[in-house]
Amino acid sequence: MAQHFLLSAAARTLSLRQIYKAGEDAAYETFCALRWPETDGVAVCPDCGCYESYKITTRRKYKCKACYRQYSVTSGTIFASRKLSFSDILAAICLFVNGSKGRSAVQLSRELGVQYKTAWVMAHKLRESMQDEVEGATVQGEVEIDGAYFGGRIRPKNLRKDRVDRRRKRYQTGTRRVVVVARARKGRTLTFVTRTEADGVDLVARTVKPGSIIYADEANHWDHLSRGYAMGRINHEEAYSDLCGTHTNNAESFFSRLRRMVRGQHHFVSPKYLHQYATHAAWLEDHRRESNGDLTMRVLGNAMAAPVSREFAGYWQR
Repeated sequence: MAQHFLLSAAARTLSLRQIYKAGEDAAYETFCALRWPETDGVAVCPDCGCYESYKITTRRKYKCKACYRQYSVTSGTIFASRKLSFSDILAAICLFVNGSKGRSAVQLSRELGVQYKTAWVMAHKLRESMQDEVEGATVQGEVEIDGAYFGGRIRPKNLRKDRVDRRRKRYQTGTRRVVVVARARKGRTLTFVTRTEADGVDLVARTVKPGSIIYADEANHWDHLSRGYAMGRINHEEAYSDLCGTHTNNAESFFSRLRRMVRGQHHFVSPKYLHQYATHAAWLEDHRRESNGDLTMRVLGNAMAAPVSREFAGYWQR
């Protein structure tokens, strides 16, 4: 039997020991190289684009010779106003991508020796940068679509006589959401969060390119997609696959990862941030054959290219 990729040495190309042994200067140079790849790490003013700057070595800052603005390697990025050292941030990203089913903020805070709030905000900023990677992306070819409900269920009462049918709408808490996935069999995994699965039909139609083949289950609302796409349907009450390629097993595989992430790592996910957790799970699914070193550099590169956080403009926001 062939060895699973995650068990091989090729999956382990970066460790915390390597990061801290290399030191703060090496971590800083990595940030510069990914922030300004077109100049091989030479600083470029984020305001006027000038390539000439004075170095303020005591604070790791630069002063532009043209507009005289002072800036750092993280100015204008998702790590703007950071307080952690560069090596700590790099270590946090390494730990974050090492979790094949995600990583809770409590665990991250203990491993880094920082407050829970610090780890929680950093994790959400990293997920936000992951989301920028697929902003406006589309899928094509053979595409599987499906939806799954998360949250919104009330806890059953202790006594049987006090229990209610939690499937009924009047017994829902109003926080129930649906994650709709469109996963290309040889491409990306794109996710959307809606209130009902039927609300995802228009989103799928805008995301899947014409000429693609869509595979879906027996739910009636997917029938509307047959007007513009060739479709393969599978009735899960009869079978999970027709053994000829008609199935949604890859979409179900994504939901399996997402449910293990929510239940096993985070235990509770607010509907306000469910889209970020879904994006995180999809990102892990799409890049599962890459080494942890490549994943760390990919996330750091996304963070250096991402603007100041849209939801967490300060260090802690409610």
